[in-house]
Amino acid sequence: MRTEPESSCCPPMRLTDYTDYALRVLLFLAVREEGLTTIQEISDAYGVSKNHLMKVVQRLGELGWIDTIRGRHGGLRLNARSLGLTIGEVVRGTEGDFAIVGCFPRDGAEPRSCVIEPQCRLKHVFEAARGAFLAELDKYTLRDLSTPAAPLAELLGLSSASVPAKFRAVVPITAA
Repeated sequence: MRTEPESSCCPPMRLTDYTDYALRVLLFLAVREEGLTTIQEISDAYGVSKNHLMKVVQRLGELGWIDTIRGRHGGLRLNARSLGLTIGEVVRGTEGDFAIVGCFPRDGAEPRSCVIEPQCRLKHVFEAARGAFLAELDKYTLRDLSTPAAPLAELLGLSSASVPAKFRAVVPITAA
């Protein structure tokens, strides 16, 4: 099998910034489980645009993964059930398109036709790769990635008082 040198290969597969920000918001809220936080605090901690985070937070609220409380003393907090979310679930909920190639269906639209489709094996390779990618992400929960919370909280500028004691212990991540 012929392989191209790494330097001439196309860019690697990449998730959207939207999904990246969604994961960051969920991790922030997971390590700061007690009390409410604001979008501004998350924006400051990560150094990302507050406007981008507002769109992400709205979607996470619609999905029921975070609770949004309006008003003067409002803010955000992680929904109690969300610690059990798999990273795969988050990616599926925030990525708009998993149609890796044109012959995959896209959000209700018809797939592009291709003259070799009756004999094409490439589509099945991509389907298997997509499935394997998501299966790997499904092995890890938000709880797995946010425990121990103290090191993440420190990097995010959160005090250890805002990190619940149950998340301060060291728990190794192991693949299932």
